[in-house]
Amino acid sequence: MAQHKSFSSSSVSNRPISLLNGLLLLVSLLLLLGVFLPWAGSPLFPFPNVSSSSSSLPSNWRDYSLSQAAEFVAKDGTVIICAVSYPFLPFLNNWLISVSRQKHQHKVLVIAEDYATLYKVNKKWPGHAVLIPPVLDSQTAHKFGSPGFFNFTSRRPQHLLQLLELGYNVMYNDVDMVWLQDPFQYLEGSHDAYFTDDRTTIKPLNHSHALPTPDRNGVTYICSCMIFLRPTNGAKLLMKQWIKELQSGSKAYEGNDQPAFNWALNKTAHQVDLYLLSQAAFPTGGLYFKNETWVEETKGKHVIVHNNYIIGYDNKMKRFQDFGLWLVDDHALESPLGKLD
Repeated sequence: MAQHKSFSSSSVSNRPISLLNGLLLLVSLLLLLGVFLPWAGSPLFPFPNVSSSSSSLPSNWRDYSLSQAAEFVAKDGTVIICAVSYPFLPFLNNWLISVSRQKHQHKVLVIAEDYATLYKVNKKWPGHAVLIPPVLDSQTAHKFGSPGFFNFTSRRPQHLLQLLELGYNVMYNDVDMVWLQDPFQYLEGSHDAYFTDDRTTIKPLNHSHALPTPDRNGVTYICSCMIFLRPTNGAKLLMKQWIKELQSGSKAYEGNDQPAFNWALNKTAHQVDLYLLSQAAFPTGGLYFKNETWVEETKGKHVIVHNNYIIGYDNKMKRFQDFGLWLVDDHALESPLGKLD
């Protein structure tokens, strides 16, 4: 009996120690989680768990403002934006895969041009899409040259200006592009605005970074589909002039906002610090997809490829497929949107 009683007393006396050890283990586990969960955006977690930072997100995406969205996605004061209507979601996903491969997807904000896009993107990737009214007809907005397409693209400088006024660096891309390298390493210096030339005429590798000289008709052919802007007075002036040119109602701009961008560049060139990006790094589709000799000579230098100089949704997709740049079929899981239904 004495032995039995002694055993029982020892067991009881050890229980507080076991309980204390359990509590210490629990506290240690909580501390460990507290240290490592914020690193969920590391390479081990390619797309961050937004639950810890989603308290600032609205319960209704219709109430989500551009300023809220920019604050949510911005990294190092920079936002990457694209404007997308629902039919172009596969191209958005293709572009996002290429951006994710360069580790810049966290900065992306999708300007949804219809509610279907707004809800689809935010369901898959909360906080990374915003809609700025009015809502456009998504079925006509993707047809190049149509009034719907013009209404779609003509809002671009307004979105860019708003973000500049909020104090962000802004990169704009069309989603018929694919990133092959990190473009940010090519944004040399501290210029107001960076852009690409849409001409197919081959330039020397060490070409000037100044705004090209207009042709005999007084026209330049700068592309409005890949732009980087710093929140400077010069960049804001350029966007305001672009908006002014679009609002002038010129028939020459019908279905295309690019001529207005070129007029804005030429009219403000003496007031804005402009920088023409390398043609080899940022080739137009009319060069990259049509000049095999040039592509071979500049191999390894290409950074962003633009699938322009071709009209039609299906034609663009097929050309990407033919050149091994249609990524969504085999690599959808590399996109923060994953596979689209």
